Amino acid sequence: MGAGALRVGGVTAFTATDFPGKLAAAVFIQGCPWRCGYCHNPHLQPRQSGPLAWADVMALLVRRACLLDGVVFSGGEPTMDPALPFAMAAVRQMGLAVGLHTACIYPRQLKAVLPLVDWVGFDIKAPFAAYPRVTGVFDSGAPARACLEMIVDSGVAHECRTTLHPALLSEAEVEDLAETLAGAGVRNYAIQTFRAQGCADAGLNATAGAVMGEAALQRIGARFDTFVLRPA
Repeated sequence: MGAGALRVGGVTAFTATDFPGKLAAAVFIQGCPWRCGYCHNPHLQPRQSGPLAWADVMALLVRRACLLDGVVFSGGEPTMDPALPFAMAAVRQMGLAVGLHTACIYPRQLKAVLPLVDWVGFDIKAPFAAYPRVTGVFDSGAPARACLEMIVDSGVAHECRTTLHPALLSEAEVEDLAETLAGAGVRNYAIQTFRAQGCADAGLNATAGAVMGEAALQRIGARFDTFVLRPA
């Protein structure tokens, strides 16, 4: 298998927000086994052949390499694609930095690609025991915990992120989660407010609202080197 087998669900030619400090292209990989209600890319969940070929993506990258600093692989869940390491290696051979967005689903596959990654943005969705409430998958907190530990231990630059919705996480749970993350060695943390754009869950769209008070956010922020609240 080579990079040509990568199932590409879409490409953003230029992004200044998905790979910190770099102007990057974003490559979206098709497929994700979890069914988070707030997912804003549900069209990428089915594990099917994507609309783009990796050869076409490479042609785009070659044309714009002089304008780009890096490429970030997102999804879906990119680590589920066995061709991901080959695609990352091809990007590195072009002299571009490699970023990764992951929901921390596959520890073994993550371990294989971490040496190829310059930065990783990873989701920790809830306290680990509460993961099925968000993902719809039994015991999904176990691989998330393993991936968290792996990323921190690797020393790769990272940002940990949690998406908030009042129907899924309480303020107390978010504070407990932040304490757990800080204790595990996370230094850069972002809380992302739920956004309805792209979300196919009518119930979540109808019940969105504030989750965190200012005092709780200040307590959370004090635990990390960098902390940001990203509004919807």
